[in-house]
Amino acid sequence: MPLAIENYALIGDCHTGALVGLDGNIDWLCLPRFDSPSTFGALLGDAEQGHWRLAPAGATLATSREYRDDSFVLVTHWVTDDGEVEVVDVMPHGDRRADLIRQVRGIRGTVAMEQSLRIRFDYAAAVPWMRQAPEHDGPGRDQHALIAVAGPDSVIVRGPRLEPDGMVHRAHFEVSAGETVDIAMTWYPSHREPPPPLKASRRIRETEKWWRTWAARIDATGPYAHAVRRSLLLLRALTHEDTGGIVAAATTSLPEAFGGHRNWDYRYVWLRDAALTLQALLEHGFDTEALDWRNWLLRAIAGDPADVQIMYGLAGERRLVEWEVESLPGYRGASPVRVGNGALQFQGDVFGEVMLALQQTRERGVAEDRTSWSLQLALLDHVEQVMDRDDHGIWEIRGPLHRFTHSRAMMWAAFDCGIRAVEQRGMQGPAERWRALRDQLRTEIETSGFDPDLNSFVQYYGATEVDASLLILPQLGFLPADDPRMLGTVAAIERSLMRDGLVMRYEASTGVDGLVGDEHPFLACSFWLVQQYAESGRLDDATTLMDRLVSLCNDVGMLSEEYDVGDQRHVGNTPQALSHLALVRAADAIARVRASQSTAARATTA
Repeated sequence: MPLAIENYALIGDCHTGALVGLDGNIDWLCLPRFDSPSTFGALLGDAEQGHWRLAPAGATLATSREYRDDSFVLVTHWVTDDGEVEVVDVMPHGDRRADLIRQVRGIRGTVAMEQSLRIRFDYAAAVPWMRQAPEHDGPGRDQHALIAVAGPDSVIVRGPRLEPDGMVHRAHFEVSAGETVDIAMTWYPSHREPPPPLKASRRIRETEKWWRTWAARIDATGPYAHAVRRSLLLLRALTHEDTGGIVAAATTSLPEAFGGHRNWDYRYVWLRDAALTLQALLEHGFDTEALDWRNWLLRAIAGDPADVQIMYGLAGERRLVEWEVESLPGYRGASPVRVGNGALQFQGDVFGEVMLALQQTRERGVAEDRTSWSLQLALLDHVEQVMDRDDHGIWEIRGPLHRFTHSRAMMWAAFDCGIRAVEQRGMQGPAERWRALRDQLRTEIETSGFDPDLNSFVQYYGATEVDASLLILPQLGFLPADDPRMLGTVAAIERSLMRDGLVMRYEASTGVDGLVGDEHPFLACSFWLVQQYAESGRLDDATTLMDRLVSLCNDVGMLSEEYDVGDQRHVGNTPQALSHLALVRAADAIARVRASQSTAARATTA
């Protein structure tokens, strides 16, 4: 049975990522991309679905683990009665190879190690043909080669000799103080020759240096500095190095309700999540990533704006057919496991998020070219054509369509961005027409999206329920955070959407989403509330909630999509980009307010 979600740590090479458990198991790895079929799928079943275990013989859970400095070089420490070892897990960066290194280092005494390898390609549907390959052995002692092949996929594993034991391969070896044992696995297309051996220690050093160099640009101070740094690193790890696409999470089908059916594939690029991630990176000076993402966007949505989707593949693929994977039984029995995503809906908010991200790249000095501004002109023309349509909303509602207040506000923001580009940056466009449309949207939102009896904005026009996405309205500049209508909305959210102090997305019991079952507090929504508290004069409440949320990060700083307050465990796909970017923005909001208060205090005493 797989571990609790919070007991996994991500390693990655900016092309894909593996989840390494506290028990020494790699239970999830898709090769060579995040959205490729799994090679190790035990996370969504058990060992039969593929895993790679490396641990002291008889050990169950590691003593401790941490990333080395600001990197994704994961060091797991094991202390046994016979000694002490550490296992260094890393996916080398920068060589365009799909490698995974597991290096065992003896620290004290002599420790007996065990390794079990069960490769299952194609979401555990393909049991490979395995063969010893002495012609491809690596240099040095105990660098025996084992090759697995099935269909288009092949991997070669070099290290202590693995022997068959039924449907698994095993190895047993000892490591004494001062000794190092290198084990490396490389994926390659099965029609090609296996790649040559790599030099493990050198590749570990080079990869660690690359991550440290990237992270050196992070400007984060204060009590949340470590959480911000790890979050930004995770957002970079979820960004595909070649295409610039940013996946929403590294996994599929980790359930939103344990044993339930709310299981979705998040290994794709949502325009919304990617745009918000871009904004978080830009606010911390990562301009290169901004340009890469803008170029990805121009490629992905090139063509007729009417064909714009809410999500794409890592390279901009549009056909993301949703299907159920019978060969994976699901995380602790939560089925079905889904690949692809059927939420290809009309969501009016995505245009605003894209325009806001492009506006921020402009403000950071990334020059518009003819293609990028033409795209924005076409998007705004399309928003004008569709602004009278109901939509599915930010949460990809699979129930009846409505005019969701958040979506309407995002359309308002889209036109606002266009007006600013013309008036502040000298771009060419029909600013007066956009201003009339923007004002029209504001008027309808303030009349149809606000209930004076509740003193609150509502989830959609005509509703009496609230939605956590309403917390974003001040972030768009639609109204100040301390506007009485916003304060009334916050009060309504506190009354109806708080579960043990954390925020739900919406009230699922109303049936608005067209799905059965319940879910748990959505972590990004709670971070939005932190930002709202901070910017509306409730700094103590902001820091209290922020402290609690940061404490929910696991031992290596990762957050999933939701949190089960009853059983105190992570829920949903992990690591979740939206959770981490919301953490960064909440920490930034608290820092801004504190800096403003400090400046005001100095001015008063001067």
